Amino acid sequence: MNKTIPSCLKCASEYVYQDQSLFICPECAFEWNPLEVAAEDIIEVKDANGALLSEGDKVTVIKDLKIKASSQVIKIGTKALIRRIKDAKDHQLDCKVDGVGEMMVTAKYVKKA
Repeated sequence: MNKTIPSCLKCASEYVYQDQSLFICPECAFEWNPLEVAAEDIIEVKDANGALLSEGDKVTVIKDLKIKASSQVIKIGTKALIRRIKDAKDHQLDCKVDGVGEMMVTAKYVKKA
């Protein structure tokens, strides 16, 4: 009885395990039922270079970004860690930005580090 367990649909991790009818990814905590999953349930966000981003990725800011309602600026080359990916029009990435803290960032202004 040799079952093939797929990679995670969200972060492509190979450490997925099966719990009854669900597949669970221990790296990004994504759970799915292979019988019910639809392609539109998976959020795909790409960086400025077209690389697919996932939760836990480290990214680098490619443009000076002015922070709304503040005089502070995130400089080019600032590193950030993606905490969550949201399905939004403008700010898709919930990140921890070095020197600034937690904030939402638009995916087109970062590249995978």
